[in-house]
Amino acid sequence: MRAVVQRVASASVSVDGEVVGAIEPDGQGLLVLVGVTHDDSADDAAKLARKIWGLRILADERSASDVGAPILVVSQFTLYADTAKGRRPSWGAAAPGPVSEPLVAAFVAALRGLGATVETGVFGADMRVGLVNDGPVTLVLET
Repeated sequence: MRAVVQRVASASVSVDGEVVGAIEPDGQGLLVLVGVTHDDSADDAAKLARKIWGLRILADERSASDVGAPILVVSQFTLYADTAKGRRPSWGAAAPGPVSEPLVAAFVAALRGLGATVETGVFGADMRVGLVNDGPVTLVLET
């Protein structure tokens, strides 16, 4: 699994003009874009959740677990784009929906199991993501 983690003051995800998940303005939280590849497992999802929940990237070197910061999770298969050749990305490394959707759900469930307040986008939907990056702080993690 691959994740782009951004420390945010606010973030939201909309589908068809309706907000389906958000971190309130002037708060602190994490926006996590998560992608799944073919050999990922539920263990990878749990490991990634533990790592993100404990990352000390919030103010005063605290983690989301320290302050109960909310997390907005958005599935993003494009994190596995291959742009090595030509101008058109290849998506072959991204797991198909029937494989990735349950693993994204397992990732969200693992975060919630750790005590996180988690909002999500809608798997496979055309989503609009808005955010105010705080710092900016952006990390790429991979299992």
